[in-house]
Amino acid sequence: MGFLVATACGLVGNYLILRRMALVGDAICHSILPGIAVAFLLSGSRGSLPMFFGALVAGAVTTVLIEVIHKKSRVKQDAAIGIAFTSLFAVGVILISLFASKVDLDQECVLYGEIAFIPLEGSVELAGLKLGPPSVVRMAVVTLVVVLLIGLFYKELLVSSFDPALSFSLGINSTFVHYALMAMLSVVVVSAFEAVGAILVIAMLILPGATATLLSNRFPVMLGLTVLHAALSSVLGLHLGVWLNCSLAAAMVVAATGLFVVAWVFAPEQGLVSRLRKARSSDAAPLPETAGSAQ
Repeated sequence: MGFLVATACGLVGNYLILRRMALVGDAICHSILPGIAVAFLLSGSRGSLPMFFGALVAGAVTTVLIEVIHKKSRVKQDAAIGIAFTSLFAVGVILISLFASKVDLDQECVLYGEIAFIPLEGSVELAGLKLGPPSVVRMAVVTLVVVLLIGLFYKELLVSSFDPALSFSLGINSTFVHYALMAMLSVVVVSAFEAVGAILVIAMLILPGATATLLSNRFPVMLGLTVLHAALSSVLGLHLGVWLNCSLAAAMVVAATGLFVVAWVFAPEQGLVSRLRKARSSDAAPLPETAGSAQ
């Protein structure tokens, strides 16, 4: 589950980093709360299905609200993100306090998840074959869909992320691609937060892509490094969490941060060590002699 969450979040997060929209994931994570509250009030159930659709609608509303505030006013995008997610999160807290205070439904069920409880969910069976816990099966499907969509629309996503004007000249509707990317982000976040918590999803959206950015300048290589980062952070985080007897999801994020620090220091071209060596070699190089001194 940790690998699937980190992979799906990391692949989508690469495009958010390119677009300088990494905090949109933060906004959607926090705005999930009112969607869950409304879904509970309408359905009267705390089942995964109504919670999933309620959170998904809330994520879509957050995306549209950010774009409306940004494009229909002089407010910059970062400010629009802050306005949207803080307002919706506050609305969710009020709804839960007023209508669901006596129910086991609070902010912590969204902000904090426990991946260690996943084996207790049971198992999904298909044609007599046990596939695994429902949340793992759902996350596997979402991850597979993300990989397929990136493969099918690689050019459209890449061009619109780097240069919207160029994408328009090539006949690519950058606005549609943007909303499609935000919809995919909402699905990934909603599918992941039940296991690892909304706050930790934010880290998984940023850390794999940020680490890959330090290691390569070619985007296909960065996507591959993102998957490798997801695998390493999941395995190392699992062992770290068991060793410290702490939250496995938090340990996976700590492991992911450790991998980022290693890349930050030792990356071949962008690392601190490499830059320090280049600076020393340039300082030690002899200055060229002038014409006067040569005579």
